[in-house]
Order: sequence, then C-alpha cells, then structure tokens
Amino acid sequence: MGLCQFIEYCLDVTGGTRAQTVSQPEDQVTIHERDPLELRCTASYTGSPTFYWYVQYPKQSLEMLLKYLSGNTLVRGSKGFEAEFNKTNKSFNLRKSSVEVSDVAVYFCAVNDTVT
Repeated sequence: MGLCQFIEYCLDVTGGTRAQTVSQPEDQVTIHERDPLELRCTASYTGSPTFYWYVQYPKQSLEMLLKYLSGNTLVRGSKGFEAEFNKTNKSFNLRKSSVEVSDVAVYFCAVNDTVT
C-alpha cells in the first residue's frame, strides 16, 4: 500500500519562498540571490519511506531533482542542490548553499510510504 503526500514551494529568488502545506512551519521565507536555501519536507509514515524532490521551471515540465530510497542519508543533485533524510524528524529538507535567479521554479516534495 502506498501513501503519497506533496508539499509545494514556489521559489522566487528576488522575492521569497512560499509554502502551502499543513506540516509547513513557515508561511513565507524571504530569500535573495546568493543566499543559502532550505525548503523543509516532513511526513508521517509507518513503513519505509521514499522521499522525492521535484522541480518545475517556468514553461517546462516537472522533473525529479532528488530521491531518497535508503542507504546514504545525504543525496546530492544537480545545480548544487542536496537533501538529507532525517529519520528522527521524518524529514528530507532540500538545501542549496547559494541560490541563483535560474533557480526560480516550483518545488514539490513527495513521500511514498511502503507498508508491507
């Protein structure tokens, strides 16, 4: 049985980050070019979670940015993005040390909970 949960972030490097989800602690985070970025993703699960980060750049299709299945908790992706699975917090937060204008996009976190 699978359970999928999504968190949506709209990232505007010149304006800020906006998250719309029940489990999101902040409503809005202001971010500027060259600032570090952290987008939080937490989920409730009982089995073995698979976390995903997806990105959709303006006028482009949705693409997978990062995936955590098991093993090494730190996952490095393209364009300097990385995310780390934290079992205690049930989180997979997306980070980048320095954002660029080209990072303007909509970011989605998805969690698939596999229960056996």
